[in-house]
Order: sequence, then structure tokens, then C-alpha cells
Amino acid sequence: MEQPAPETKPQFAYRRFLVPTLLMIIGGWGGLALITNYTLPTVWPRWGFFALIVIALTGTALPISYLINNTFSTNLRPGTVLRESIWVGVYGASLAWLQQGRILNFSLGLWLAVGIVIIEYLMRWRDTPAPPPQADDAP
Repeated sequence: MEQPAPETKPQFAYRRFLVPTLLMIIGGWGGLALITNYTLPTVWPRWGFFALIVIALTGTALPISYLINNTFSTNLRPGTVLRESIWVGVYGASLAWLQQGRILNFSLGLWLAVGIVIIEYLMRWRDTPAPPPQADDAP
């Protein structure tokens, strides 16, 4: 009787994310430093602040997301790693936006995080491949 082959994890190197990560980290955090130090909080610098905070947090979360998914996930895909790091950037920008409007409190931030985790769970559930159909052994 033939033994089934052990399930191997599909791996891809982080090398494909290295240049975008460095560009996002340097551009995002550098741009944030320039905006916060050299501009007044008018309309366009605020929009720039929120765009740059998404970029900076996404770039910072990209290696962490890759490491977590490479360690714990059996279905590792580049799109999933990128999507999860973008969620971190959007969450951080949303918290900054709500804090700027003096609306943010602990429970609102927690519910926002729970909502993002539920959406990501449902998206990963949809991405899981279906098991192959089993052939009947009956004659």
C-alpha cells in the first residue's frame, strides 16, 4: 500500500517584498516626520498625514505579517500577507482619524479591531481550497 506524501507548505521568499517594504517604511515614516515638523495642520497636510500613516504602518507590518503567516499558516500566499499588512495600516489610520475627532475610546478601538479580524477570517475562509472529491470504492 502506498503512503500518501506528506503535505508540504508552499513557501515563497520574502525577497519579493523587500524593496516595497523599504520604500514604504522610508517614504511613510520620513514623510510623516516632514509633515509633522514642517507644516501646519490644514486640510491637505492632514490628508497627507493619513495617507502616509497608512503607508508607514503597512510597510512596518509587512515583515511581521510574513513571519506570522510563514510560521502558522498552511496556505501561504503573497496576497494574504499584503492584505493583512494593509489592514494594519488602515486600522492605525482609522484610530488616528477617530482620535483627531475626539471620538476614540477603548471600546470603539476594540470593536473596530474585532470587525477587521472577523472580515479577515471570512476572507481567509473563502480562500481555503476545497478538498478534492473522493472516488467511490464500491464496484
